[in-house]
Amino acid sequence: MVTSILPPVHPGEILREEYLLPLNLSPGALAKKLNVPRTRIERLATEQTPVTPDTALRLAAYFTTSAEFWMNLQTNYDLKVAAKAKRAELTKIKPSAA
Repeated sequence: MVTSILPPVHPGEILREEYLLPLNLSPGALAKKLNVPRTRIERLATEQTPVTPDTALRLAAYFTTSAEFWMNLQTNYDLKVAAKAKRAELTKIKPSAA
């Protein structure tokens, strides 16, 4: 298992740093454009909640990215967090000889 010295990057950090700040767009303004509750984007941008498939589809449509981009960010984040939390348990698993 490869370990990283960098902390996992939450999709909310990418949204905030690569999209909202450069565009001078508030989470509330983006939420209005996406037709979702303001708190959904605020909580995502502050890294309190994950990207859901619905949000990924809406972000992709607005920013002309793909929903997979947003979901992959979330999946990578989740895997890194889980791997760190279960590191001791996972090291006890012996690889298959096959």
